[in-house]
Amino acid sequence: MATATAERTVLKIERLAHNRFIPEYKTEGAAGMDLCAAISEPVTLKPLERALIPTGIKIELEHGYEAQVRPRSGLSIKHGITLINCVGTIDEDYRGEVCIPVVNLSNETYTILPDERIAQMVISRVEQAKIEVVAELTETARGEGGFGSTGK
Repeated sequence: MATATAERTVLKIERLAHNRFIPEYKTEGAAGMDLCAAISEPVTLKPLERALIPTGIKIELEHGYEAQVRPRSGLSIKHGITLINCVGTIDEDYRGEVCIPVVNLSNETYTILPDERIAQMVISRVEQAKIEVVAELTETARGEGGFGSTGK
């Protein structure tokens, strides 16, 4: 099996006073690093309730990269805790605290504890598109077929 030798991008992290854990990859092959709730008191979410949970970090990405904030699969499937916006994007020029917009989609109350792992962050290369306004688009076999148009 070949191993990648590409250089890794650098993610600079500023640790804020209320943070106890720096994001980290839990395994060698992990795509995402865990983000923890930097809260001093538990936050209880009733069914369908939302909250913005601070992580206690600020980040600086290299040019051409974004950070994607994603739900943790265990919290989602076991407790119905996910992100309001499904996947959040942190742009390379954002310098504020990373906060996680969570929602409780279950029928039961859930309490987020201080330092609990609540989301994961994936660093990804992005490219800005050149916008070109045209009179019409090229034809394809699918055309305007939308949701479910390609079958089950």
